[in-house]
Amino acid sequence: MKNGEIVQARNVYERAVEKLADEEDAEQLFVAFAEFEERCKKMERARCFYKFALDHIPKDSAKDLYRKFMAFEKQYRDKEGIEDAIVGKRRFQYKDEVRKNPWNYDAWFDYIRLEESVGNKGRIREVYERAIANVPPAEEKRYWQRYVYLINYDLYEELDAGDMERTRDVYRECLKLIPHEKFSFAKIWLLVAQFEISQLNLKGARQILGNAFGKAPKDNIFKKYIEIELQLGNIDRCRKLYEKYLEWAPENCYAWSKYAELERSLAETERARAIFELAILDIWRRDWWRDPNLYRRLPRGKPIGRTENLILEFSWFGESMGNKDSAFAEDV
Repeated sequence: MKNGEIVQARNVYERAVEKLADEEDAEQLFVAFAEFEERCKKMERARCFYKFALDHIPKDSAKDLYRKFMAFEKQYRDKEGIEDAIVGKRRFQYKDEVRKNPWNYDAWFDYIRLEESVGNKGRIREVYERAIANVPPAEEKRYWQRYVYLINYDLYEELDAGDMERTRDVYRECLKLIPHEKFSFAKIWLLVAQFEISQLNLKGARQILGNAFGKAPKDNIFKKYIEIELQLGNIDRCRKLYEKYLEWAPENCYAWSKYAELERSLAETERARAIFELAILDIWRRDWWRDPNLYRRLPRGKPIGRTENLILEFSWFGESMGNKDSAFAEDV
C-alpha cells in the first residue's frame, strides 16, 4: 500500500470512528482500525487506539477487542507494555463493576487506587468525581459509612494536587450532603476544621465546629474544640465550651471532671470546688432515686461506675485542699 493510500485509508477510518463509535457493532470497526495501524508498522498508534477503544466500549461488547489487544501486547510486548496491559485489564474490570452497581463503593476504592498507582492526575480526579456523584440511595447510616470514606478525595486534592480551594469546596459539599438531622460523622466535621486550621483560617474552623454543635453535637467534637482553644490559651472560650458541653450532656462525668481539672490547673480552687459541687448535686438529683445507698457505699467498696469515680475525685480534691468536710471522705 502506497503512502498516499495509507493516509486516505487512515482518514476514512478516523471519519468512521467519529460517526459510528456509539453503534452496537463499533467493536469490529475499532479492531479493524487497530489492525490496520499494526500492518502499517505503526505499533504505538495501534497500541494507543486499542487503549482508546477499551476505554469507550462496555466490557460486554468488547470481548474480541480485548482478546486482540492482549495478543498484540504479547507479540510486541516490553516491560512497560506488559504493565499497561495489566492495568488496562484491571481498569476494564472495575469500570464494568461500577457500571453495573454505581453504589459498590469497594469497587470504586479499588478503581481509585489503581488510577493513583498509575499517577495520571486528570484520570484520578475524574474517577473520584464519578464516585462521589453516587450518593447513597437511602438516608441510613449503614449505607453512608463506606461513601464517607471517599473523603480521601479531599486528602488527595490537598496533599498531592495542592489545590486548597478545591479541597475546601469538596469538604463543604460533603457536609451538605450528609443528612445530619438523622445521623452524622464527627470525623468529617473534625477533618474540615483541621483543614481550615492548616490554612491558618481559625475563624473558619470555629465556624465549622460551631455548626457541628448545632447540627450534630458529639463528644469528640466538643473535646477537640476545647483542645484547640486550650492550645491557643483561650481559657474563657474553653469555659464557654465546657458549659455548652454540659448543657448538651449534663450526665457526662468526664466533662464535669475535665472542667474542674482545668480550673484546678489554673489555681482557681473555688471555681473547681463549685464545679465539683454542682456536678454532684446534679448527679444526686438524677441518681438518688435509683440507688439511695450510692454515697454510703463509696468509702468501703470499689467504685462501680463513672458517677462514683467523680464523687471520689471530689473527695480527693477536698483532701488535697485540706478540707475534708466538703469531700465525701468519711462514712456517712
